[in-house]
Amino acid sequence: METFTFQTVTADSVAEAGICCVKDKQSPAYRAKVDWFLDKQNKGLQIISALDQSGKQIAFIEFIPSELAWRPVQANNYFFIHCIAVYKKEAREKGLGSALIQQCEKAARENGKSGLCTMSSDGPWMANRSLFKKCGFEAVEKLGRYELLVKSFETSYETPKFIDWTRVQDKYNGWHLVYADQCPWHENAVTALKNAAKENNIELKISKLLTADEAKHAPSGFGAFSLMHNGKLLADHYISKTRFMNILKKELQK
Repeated sequence: METFTFQTVTADSVAEAGICCVKDKQSPAYRAKVDWFLDKQNKGLQIISALDQSGKQIAFIEFIPSELAWRPVQANNYFFIHCIAVYKKEAREKGLGSALIQQCEKAARENGKSGLCTMSSDGPWMANRSLFKKCGFEAVEKLGRYELLVKSFETSYETPKFIDWTRVQDKYNGWHLVYADQCPWHENAVTALKNAAKENNIELKISKLLTADEAKHAPSGFGAFSLMHNGKLLADHYISKTRFMNILKKELQK
């Protein structure tokens, strides 16, 4: 396999190392993500990025103690993987995704964790389950299009489980956008949807999630992004203005 360098990004080094999703350090999206990263409530949050031979970031994995995960998951003493991405296809084919998970597992063992857990989905936006199952993860629960995947280091442990996000959906009457800065792409999406709603005389109530507990009890499986209309989940990951306009058209025709 091609030689890659792994760089651990923590609160102490994020200003210099940056984040992998957004390169423009002057953009509002970058600033929002860094501010979220530095929030003291996210203690133990890490990004491990992979650098190619020229020092360019080509992949990353983000993980956090499971108690502080910004997803609807209840788990004790695990590391929860928020996201993993490998930008170059050839790097995926050389096992870089598995190598990043191995780096995360190494950190978990060094920190005395009981294992790793994450979420995958049948649809877009979450990593494919095949990568994690290849690395020894097992599916312990399924809800909607999401699976909860776990790799435990111990035989006696409390199995992680989902917090049922569908139970809170009925309270969202009208149009609601609920999001967190855990994903930097939300910054542009929120602005686009806000403008589209205004153009169409739609009252879109926008709420930013400020704590992991709020995200755990948000109305979607992704936790950090939910577009709701009268108790119905219409999008559970960031969308474009065009996609939102298509959703509006369908909903208003009902």
